[in-house]
Amino acid sequence: MDSRSIDYRLQSRGRFAGPRALVLSVLYSTALTASAHDTWLQPRRTSVPSGTIAQLDLASGDRFPVPFEPIRPDRVDSLRARLNGKMIVVATPVLEKKALECRVALPDPGIAAVWLSLAPKSLELRPRDVKHYLDEIDAAGDLRQVWESSKGSRWREVSTKHAKTFVRVGRPKSDLSWNQAVGMALEVVPEKDPTTLRAGDDFPVRVLKNGSPLADFSLGIVREGHTNRSFKKTDPAGRAVFKLARSGHWMLRGTELRRSNKPATDWESHFTTLTFEVH
Repeated sequence: MDSRSIDYRLQSRGRFAGPRALVLSVLYSTALTASAHDTWLQPRRTSVPSGTIAQLDLASGDRFPVPFEPIRPDRVDSLRARLNGKMIVVATPVLEKKALECRVALPDPGIAAVWLSLAPKSLELRPRDVKHYLDEIDAAGDLRQVWESSKGSRWREVSTKHAKTFVRVGRPKSDLSWNQAVGMALEVVPEKDPTTLRAGDDFPVRVLKNGSPLADFSLGIVREGHTNRSFKKTDPAGRAVFKLARSGHWMLRGTELRRSNKPATDWESHFTTLTFEVH
């Protein structure tokens, strides 16, 4: 393995076994059945001097950026970072009260991308909760019709969550790697430097599924402290443009939902988020 890079595959699965882990697992599963909670990576500082160890919080909830519950370390499937186009080491995450703290050393000026994917999670929704869930993710009409035609049958889903964010390091001169995909199964890629956004700016992005443009995809945006989300559909090239009316922390979020042909699974989904700050 390149000493400058790490594909962080957590080796501590099962390390948190016991009553406390069981309680956390039950709480997490119960919350998922009630709401399509977002999962995000949020830097504690979106701009830091070079040579800094940046701290980021991985959290989940329905009122960004307020965390509702921590993500268990054993759910992290991969955690990576890139600076000036080069992969860099991310330290082992630390479980805190309501978030999972991630740390990454940023030695040089540039635009650091930090991203992760969680291991797939099985869940089952009560039929009465499905409509609310579909509304939250702005599901396509054909998927709603499939559910309605099933006349309230079981909803068993396997979901995979992805999150990405950026940190500005020092005074970058030529780091344009923020415009390059990082390789997640579902990701939002900025087409404008996400660390220099100002209130009133347009923010163009593109959505990729397995590296290819995802057209007619419903991408939502939410500002910190708000629960109302507005959605836009991506064009044939997977692009959408958002107007950033006010300063603060923002999140783009989207869910790709599809029918499944796997045993004991009715639906499969990928959730993705991108957080950034508007000055």
